Amino acid sequence: MAFQLNSVVPWGRNMEEYIRMFRLNESDLSRRIAGFGDGPACFNCEMTERGGSVISFDPIYQFSKTDLEKRIEEVRVIVMRQMSENMDNYVWKHIKNLDELEFTRMSAMRRFLSDYEKGKAEGRYVFHELPDRFIYDDDHFDIGLSSHFLLMYTSLGYDFHIASMTEMLRVCKEIRIFPIVDLDAHESFLTEKVIDYFKKDYKVEIVKTEYEFQKGENQLLIIGK
Repeated sequence: MAFQLNSVVPWGRNMEEYIRMFRLNESDLSRRIAGFGDGPACFNCEMTERGGSVISFDPIYQFSKTDLEKRIEEVRVIVMRQMSENMDNYVWKHIKNLDELEFTRMSAMRRFLSDYEKGKAEGRYVFHELPDRFIYDDDHFDIGLSSHFLLMYTSLGYDFHIASMTEMLRVCKEIRIFPIVDLDAHESFLTEKVIDYFKKDYKVEIVKTEYEFQKGENQLLIIGK
């Protein structure tokens, strides 16, 4: 079945959030980074402005700026209503309230949209669906990042996650996956299975992050060579 934009909930985060989610230091930010499932995050845009090297991959990059703008606006209304009904499930520390949340998310996505067409032309936003093979050679990237996708969407199944991470590890020297909970903010049943699979050939660790917005969403899985 063809990928449908109306099945996607685009919800972008900014560079500051990426730094806290993935424990990125200045040395990390100077390396070649791949973002898997980046969606409408403005991390790529902000990194490019400061001279960094980031290529983002996502199925939504097959669509036009106009299509994405329309879908983002549709999602904004739905997500903000859901957030208002479930505020107790979140930690209102770095983001203080619903108004600030909406401003932060929409600012990030508008910044992404302002960079989208230029970034596509420069090869920074690349249409790709995991676990399909990338065109890049082994170890092309230093770090691969996956935010709010792998481990979270458990319905995609064990085989999908193993195949996706295997291909990510082919083109990246290290991958970082955040968070390690499912869509209900419970520890993903896939986490232990994924660790058992990869620990035979890679260094695998779970580390705590400074980022926690949804309660319990403060751990990062790192798999490296």
